[in-house]
Amino acid sequence: MEEVKHMSRPRPDDEKQKILNRLKRVEGQVRGIQTMVEEDRYCVDILVQISAIQSALKNTGLTITERHMKHCVTDAINSGDGDDSIEELMAVLKQFSK
Repeated sequence: MEEVKHMSRPRPDDEKQKILNRLKRVEGQVRGIQTMVEEDRYCVDILVQISAIQSALKNTGLTITERHMKHCVTDAINSGDGDDSIEELMAVLKQFSK
């Protein structure tokens, strides 16, 4: 998917830190699963951990989506570029929901 450059509002430091902390937790969980596989752990235990990672990533994506809608899309609508912004968001949401 080609990245399109847009103006964006910088995230407040506390918001940015929460997202980064979530992603670091996911990174640690992925490493934990790698260890579980190396140790031939029970498949169901591995699958439970994979499910937890998927949920964490989905929730992180929803948090970022909400901010995008409240700030970037709202700004685009207010400046007369709402249709393009909404179209872009819908394309990403379709990709996100696969």
